[in-house]
Amino acid sequence: MQQTQARANIYALLSRILLQELDMKTLKTIKDDENILDFFPTLKEWKQLTEVDDAKLLNEYFNPDFVNLSILHLIPYETFYTRDDQMVETGGANPVTDIYSAYNFMVDFEASRTVSADHIGVEFEFMHHLAQAELKALEENDAEAVKELQIVEHEFLNKHLINWAPMYLINMKYEARTPLYYDGAEMALEFILSDNEYLTEALAK
Repeated sequence: MQQTQARANIYALLSRILLQELDMKTLKTIKDDENILDFFPTLKEWKQLTEVDDAKLLNEYFNPDFVNLSILHLIPYETFYTRDDQMVETGGANPVTDIYSAYNFMVDFEASRTVSADHIGVEFEFMHHLAQAELKALEENDAEAVKELQIVEHEFLNKHLINWAPMYLINMKYEARTPLYYDGAEMALEFILSDNEYLTEALAK
């Protein structure tokens, strides 16, 4: 149960970082939590993190970097990487739409400010949604539901995130101008690969 909670928390954190610019609350959470900072070793040692005030960190460092990585130079949408014409599928034909619907996951496009459901941050949020459901099933001792959710998580990782996100994350790491997004890209890449390994082992039992 502890492992599932930790997985859900990491998916939530990565989703928040990859989906949109930071706000004061999220920045404060990252800065004040040693456990979170341990996931961002370069950021932890970055002197600006403690020497520059939060508003300046957001407005002059982190948020311009996010815009550069997610809007201006890189495209964080699955269909851009998987379609031959490199077009982002914004309609119902998007490959993630059906699985989202099957597990009662709704994308709030206005809140997330994404143009399509296959944005990397939304896909991480969906994995968080599944891990939370798995946690609930564990609390209720529903072994069948736990297994079913682990199968769905494993399939979603392999059919979707692992199929394209490494290309985006490697580019993101290379292009990042701040340690937050450099470390975030590395952490996200390592985590989806290790989580896939964890689920593979769990399902083999």
